[in-house]
Amino acid sequence: LIEYLDDTLKSPDDIRDALGLRTLGTISSMETKNGLITVDKPRSIVSEAFRVLRTNIRFAGVDRPLHTILVTSSVASEGKSTLVANLAVAMSQAGLRVLAIDADLRRPRLHQLFDITPEEGLTATLINGNPGDPFQQVGDMPNLIALASGDLPPNPAELLGSKRMKELLDAWSQHVDVILLDTPPLLAVTDAAVLAQNVDGVILVIETGKTRRATAKQALDRLYQVGSTPIGAVLNKVSLRQGRGYYHYYDNKYYLEDGEKTSRRRRRHRERKGPLAALRGKLGRN
Repeated sequence: LIEYLDDTLKSPDDIRDALGLRTLGTISSMETKNGLITVDKPRSIVSEAFRVLRTNIRFAGVDRPLHTILVTSSVASEGKSTLVANLAVAMSQAGLRVLAIDADLRRPRLHQLFDITPEEGLTATLINGNPGDPFQQVGDMPNLIALASGDLPPNPAELLGSKRMKELLDAWSQHVDVILLDTPPLLAVTDAAVLAQNVDGVILVIETGKTRRATAKQALDRLYQVGSTPIGAVLNKVSLRQGRGYYHYYDNKYYLEDGEKTSRRRRRHRERKGPLAALRGKLGRN
C-alpha cells in the first residue's frame, strides 16, 4: 500500500513514464567536505557518474551544439548547485573551457563551493555594463572560470530575462566551450523560466524519492510555456544501495581511491575477526 501511494520519482523509468524525458545521469549522494567530490575524490564512483553525465550531455548536443546549459530543479534543496559545480569540474578535466555562472540571484551558492569572492559578479556586469574582468579562476584548474552572483538585486527575473543577459551569453560563448548556469527552482520563482529562452539546453535535476510526479510535471509545464524543452533530467542523491544497477560497473577496486580501498580492507578484517567469526565457526562445525 505504501509503495502504491508513493508518487515520488525514483528511477529513470519513472522519469521516462511520468515526464517523457531521458535520464542523462544518475548521481549518488556525496560525502565530501566542500561538495566538490570530483576534486577531492576524482576516482570515486560518484566522480565517474559525473563523467558519464558529461559524456551524455555532449552526445545530446550532436544535432545542435550545447554552448549554454541551464540547470534547474522543481523545488529547493534538490542539489542542483552542487551538481553544477561538480559537472563544471568534470568538463574542465576533459579539456573543455568551462564558465560556471551563478544565476541564482536569490540564494547563490556557487561562490561557496568554488571558494571565490561573491562580490562584483553577474549583477554588476548586467547593471554597470562591463566592469573589467568579472571572472574568477577556480582553484588550480586552468580551464574553469566562474562568475559569482554579485549583490542580490530586487528584480532578479527582469535582469535574467533582459536583452543584455542574452547579449552577454552570446559574447561569452565565443570564448569558452560551454557555459553552465545555476538557477533558482522553477516552481519557486520565474527566474529559470525566463532565462531558459536564452540558452541552448535545459537540464532538470530530480531528487530521488523526494520529487513528486505532479511537482515535476508542473515544473516541466513552466518550461514548455516559454517554448523550452529540456534535453534531459538528472536523477540526484541516489543511495548506492538503491542505485546498485547503475553503479555496479564502477564498483571495483580499479575505480576506488586508496582511502576507500583501505576502509574496505579494514571492514573485511573486522568481519573476519569480530564476534560473527566465532559464530560462523560454530555453525560450520555443527
